[in-house]
Amino acid sequence: MKWKVDFFQSDRNEHPVQTFLAKFDEKTIAKVIHHINLLENFGPFLKPPYIKKIQSNLFELRISGMVSIRILYAKKEHKFILLHGFVKKTQKTPKKEIKIALARTKKLI
Repeated sequence: MKWKVDFFQSDRNEHPVQTFLAKFDEKTIAKVIHHINLLENFGPFLKPPYIKKIQSNLFELRISGMVSIRILYAKKEHKFILLHGFVKKTQKTPKKEIKIALARTKKLI
């Protein structure tokens, strides 16, 4: 079964993950698209190093390369909502980034 992946849309009709990704070069964007396609095809069966569980319904899509990109997402029914993207600079996922994603999950309900 193929899963659906959507981008979070704010109340102002903004797509923060798409805006974040637009800053990168074509090669990096292609790598991100490849990882999103893996998420679509394998859904919850996708395992590390591609994903990491952050909290009960918050996960991290992990894209490594010249720049380590992380996209936080949540599962809602049979789709994944990409909530927030950031460049990983530290060993742990910063709490500030998790707070942003959690605030956006509350808007999904």
